[in-house]
Amino acid sequence: MANLARFFVLGGFCLAISACSRPVPGAEFNDPYEEANRAVHADNVKLDSLVFGSVHPREHPILPKPIAQSLSNAAANLGMPGAVINSVLQFRPGPALQNTLRFAVNSTIGLAGLFDPASSIGIYAEDTDFGETLHVWGAPEGAFIVVPVMGPTTERDLVGSVVDLALDPLGAVGRPESYYIGASRVGGKVGDRSLYSDLIDPILYESADSYAQMRLLYLQNRHHQLGIEEDVFDPYEDPYGQ
Repeated sequence: MANLARFFVLGGFCLAISACSRPVPGAEFNDPYEEANRAVHADNVKLDSLVFGSVHPREHPILPKPIAQSLSNAAANLGMPGAVINSVLQFRPGPALQNTLRFAVNSTIGLAGLFDPASSIGIYAEDTDFGETLHVWGAPEGAFIVVPVMGPTTERDLVGSVVDLALDPLGAVGRPESYYIGASRVGGKVGDRSLYSDLIDPILYESADSYAQMRLLYLQNRHHQLGIEEDVFDPYEDPYGQ
C-alpha cells in the first residue's frame, strides 16, 4: 500500500511539473530551450563519437549482432516489471498480464532475458513507461529537452524516467544484484546503439542539421508510441497531388 500511495503522490507531483512549459502559439515545436538543447546535443554527439568512433555500421559494427541482440534483450527484459506496473496504472490489465507472462518466460527459458523465446511463441512486449502513464492521466507533454548522455526527451517523459527509476521493483533487490542490473541496462544501451547504428549514424553525422533531424524523428516516434495522430511532413510528397 505504501508503494501504491507513493505512486499517486509522485504522479500528482509530475502532473504539476509537466504543466509548466506550454507551447508558444504558432510554433512548430515546443522548444523554448533550443539554444541550450543544441549545446547539449553537440556534447552528446562528441561523446558518441569518442565512445563509438567513426563507425560505418555496414562495414564495422560496434558489436557482433548476436552479442548486441543479447544485451538488448536482457535490458528489455529487466524493463518488463516496470511496464507491468505502468500498465496497471493505465488501467490496461491485458498488457499487464502479457508483460508478466513474457517476463516469466524470458527470465527462465530465455536465460535471464539473454534470449527471447516469448516472441517465438507469440508473447510480444507491450512496452510502456511512466511518461505514457502521465499522458494517459492527462499531463501535457511540456517542452522538448536534450539531456546529457540520455539524449532527447520531453519534460513529461523526463519526469517519467525519474519516477520509473525510483519505483522500479527490481531496484529493491540487494546491493550486489543492483550493480549487475545496472550494468545490464548500460549494456543494453550499447547493444541498442550497435543494432541501430545504420539508423542513428546518418542522423548524427550526415544530416545538415542533426539537432533538427533528431528532434523531428524523436517527437514523431514518441507521438506514434502514445497513439497521438498528427500530420507527418513528407519531403518527397507532391504538393500538387499528382
